[in-house]
Amino acid sequence: MNESPSSWPAATPMATPGPTISFAFNLGKIPDQGEDSDPILRDGPDLGLVGVFDGMGGAGGTVYDTPEGRRTGAYLASRIARDVVERRMMDLLEPDWHLNGKTAARDLQRSVQQALRQRLEELRATPSGLRSRLIRALPTTMALVALQRTQPGGPVWAGHVLWAGDSRAYVFESSGMRQVTTDDLRDPGDALANLRHDSVVSNAMSADTEFHVNYRRVELRAPFLVICATDGCFGYLRTPMHFEHLVLSRLLEARNTEAWSSSLQAEIAAVTGDDAAMSTLGVGADFREFQKLFAPRVAELASEFTGPLDELSDAVARVEQELGALRSRQLDEMTQRWNRYKSGYERYLQPEALVEEDESVSSADQEQTEPIGADDNGDATEMSTEDTPLGDGEVESEESPPTEMSEPIGDSAPERNGEAERNGEAERNWEASS
Repeated sequence: MNESPSSWPAATPMATPGPTISFAFNLGKIPDQGEDSDPILRDGPDLGLVGVFDGMGGAGGTVYDTPEGRRTGAYLASRIARDVVERRMMDLLEPDWHLNGKTAARDLQRSVQQALRQRLEELRATPSGLRSRLIRALPTTMALVALQRTQPGGPVWAGHVLWAGDSRAYVFESSGMRQVTTDDLRDPGDALANLRHDSVVSNAMSADTEFHVNYRRVELRAPFLVICATDGCFGYLRTPMHFEHLVLSRLLEARNTEAWSSSLQAEIAAVTGDDAAMSTLGVGADFREFQKLFAPRVAELASEFTGPLDELSDAVARVEQELGALRSRQLDEMTQRWNRYKSGYERYLQPEALVEEDESVSSADQEQTEPIGADDNGDATEMSTEDTPLGDGEVESEESPPTEMSEPIGDSAPERNGEAERNGEAERNWEASS
């Protein structure tokens, strides 16, 4: 939505304009299943109200049957809280009555908790057997800013900031973006640390756990922008500096408010891994004046912050790509050289090689013993009787007398005696050395 209808009566003419530009969007990763609610966006000449609610899908992943179909607890919680908060703030926020922020925070806590508990009873949900502190019934975050002009027609505004969880509210002034909420995390750090380390939310609205609504008051001088955003808008960018540059650079490039909103939605949808909701309100200047106001800041961000970081990130990406290619090459070369090396290295580990070697040795032994076979002896005897004439007194006989082999070939008595002498000498050498 790009033009917000006035929600409060018009005030008398004033020297400083009130809210002038506004837009809000809700980007669900899955159509009709997004767990962020539609944002709150209300404005009048002396008042403004922007807010976002992020149903916590991990803690509130329980699915309930509803007349609209099956819905997660996170989906239901963000919408229940949104409707209650908008209704209560419309009653509490008046042009001629300064809001008591601490009282408003307690009012919102009671009203939201009561509504969530009542809805949980209506769902007739079976209590979970899990006792993990991470599991909650109907959990959601909230980030809300209520604006009141402190004096009729004046440029100073009171910003009443109310929140629970890790959705964020920002104020954009000519000198830069300021975060005005503090992330409710179990292990908190600064804004950059919280982006890099995904800590558990320590305080969120829910039906079955106690929670509180934080409050902070800031004084703002027009012109300024107020933006509330769920973590799907800023959580997937490199730094808070990149989020500021994204918002303002798209403002400078746009033709009008609608084009600015569309450009932001496209950029966020391209990088986010979550649902993303944003509500934006500009006070004290028109669209062209805001472009002129923030032009120097965009140039400063590009030259001093995001530009150098992006160059370094690109250099790191190139080196990592080169390193990946070198590692792949290293692995390929190692594999090739190992395949060449391991045939010899594993020679005695391969069963096939041992069998072939044994067969080779057996064949060699058989070739050496063939001359003493029975058939060869018979042939030799036959040749001897045919070729040699019989002497006097000898009688030809078909049977040859058996030939006695005193010693096997290669194992004669002299050789055995020599071997015994060598063995004895070896034993004497071992005895002498010991």
